[in-house]
Amino acid sequence: LALALPPRCVAQRNRCSDSAMALKRPASELASVTTPDGVTDFQKGQRDFSQTQGSESKAIRMDFASEKKEYTNGVVAKNSWRSLTGALSGETVRIPDVDSGYPKSVFPTRWEEGNPMPVEVKEYDIGSGHPDANEHRMKFGVVIPSTNTVVEYDYWRIIMENKEVCEGIGFHVSGILIDSPKLATDEDMLHFLEMFRRQIFQTVDRLMTAEPQYIIMGMSLETFFGGWEGNKEFKATLTDRTGLNIATGAEACKAALTCFKAKRITIITPYQEIGDRNVVKFFTEIGFEVVRIAGLKCGSATDIAHVPEAWCEKVIRENLVLPGIDAIVQCGTNLSMVSLADRLERELNIPIIAINAACLWFGLREVGIDAKLQGCTRLLREH
Repeated sequence: LALALPPRCVAQRNRCSDSAMALKRPASELASVTTPDGVTDFQKGQRDFSQTQGSESKAIRMDFASEKKEYTNGVVAKNSWRSLTGALSGETVRIPDVDSGYPKSVFPTRWEEGNPMPVEVKEYDIGSGHPDANEHRMKFGVVIPSTNTVVEYDYWRIIMENKEVCEGIGFHVSGILIDSPKLATDEDMLHFLEMFRRQIFQTVDRLMTAEPQYIIMGMSLETFFGGWEGNKEFKATLTDRTGLNIATGAEACKAALTCFKAKRITIITPYQEIGDRNVVKFFTEIGFEVVRIAGLKCGSATDIAHVPEAWCEKVIRENLVLPGIDAIVQCGTNLSMVSLADRLERELNIPIIAINAACLWFGLREVGIDAKLQGCTRLLREH
C-alpha cells in the first residue's frame, strides 16, 4: 500500500542531507559491487595501475637534476629548469626546461644548376635556445578519456576568448583508451575506472613525448576515488612516473571552494551512485557539508557530452539552489557546464564551480599565471 507523505514530512525529508544518508548506507547493500569501491575501507595501494600486458610503454621522466641534458635532437645544452611555490597547493612546482636545446636546424646556402637539392647548408645558431613557437609561455599536458569531447573544447575556448592575456599558453592532449564506455551501473563505473588505471601510464608516456611542463587531469572521477588520501595517492603516482606536478579536479574544487569561503555545498554529477558516494566522501573528509548531490546516472561515458545544458539548468534551479548553501559544485569533465555556470552565477549570486574551469584555473595559478579571464565563471574572473 503506497501512502503519500503529508507536506510537512516532505519538507522535512528534503531538508535532510541526502549525502549523509548515502554515506550511512550499509556496505551489505553494495555486495554486488566489485571492490575496491573507494568508499568501503579504502586504503592506499588498493588500486592497480600496472599496464595491460602487451601494451607496456617506457616511462619518460623530466630531468630536474642535471646541469646539462641531451635534448631529443641530440643537442647537449644547459638544463635551466625552475621552481616556484604553488599559490594554491603550497607545493614546490617544478617547471622543466624544454627550450634550451631547440631547434636544431639548417638553412641552405648553395645549389648547383640542374640539381634541385642544395649542395651546401649552414646551421642556425640556436644560442640559448628558442621556445615552442605557439606555446612559448606554458605548455600544458592534458589527460582525458578517449570518450571525452568537452575538456579540450572548453580549454581552448577559454584561452581564445581571452587571447590577449593568454598568448603563449597551450595544451597537448592525450586520450586514455576507453574501449568499454558503458556506465549504466555501479559495476560498470568501477570497471571503467579499472580500465582507466591500466591505461594511464601508457597515456602519460605518450603525452610526455610533447614535453609538457605541467599536467592537468581532464578526468575527475578517479581523483575523487578514495577521498583525500585517494587523490594524493593518484597525484603521487603520476608525478613519480613523469616528474611533473599534476592538477586534479578534486583538489581544484577544494581550492576553489576555499577561495569562496564556502562550507555548505550542493553537487551535480553525471555519475552512478558509487561515483556520487566517492564525491561525497571526498568533500566530507576535507571539511565541507554536502547538503545534496544530484547524479544524472548517464548510461555511458559518451552519453555525458550529449546532456543538454537545459537539463543541467533544470536540476540546478529546482534541486540544488537551497537555503543556506554557499556554492554549487559540478563534477564530471565531459559534462559541458562552464558557460551555464558563468550565466547562472550572475543571476543566482552563488558561486558555481564548473570542474573544467576549476582545473584550468588551478593549473594556471600553480605555474604562476594569474591572468583574470572572462566568460568562464567567477573563479577565473575574480581569483
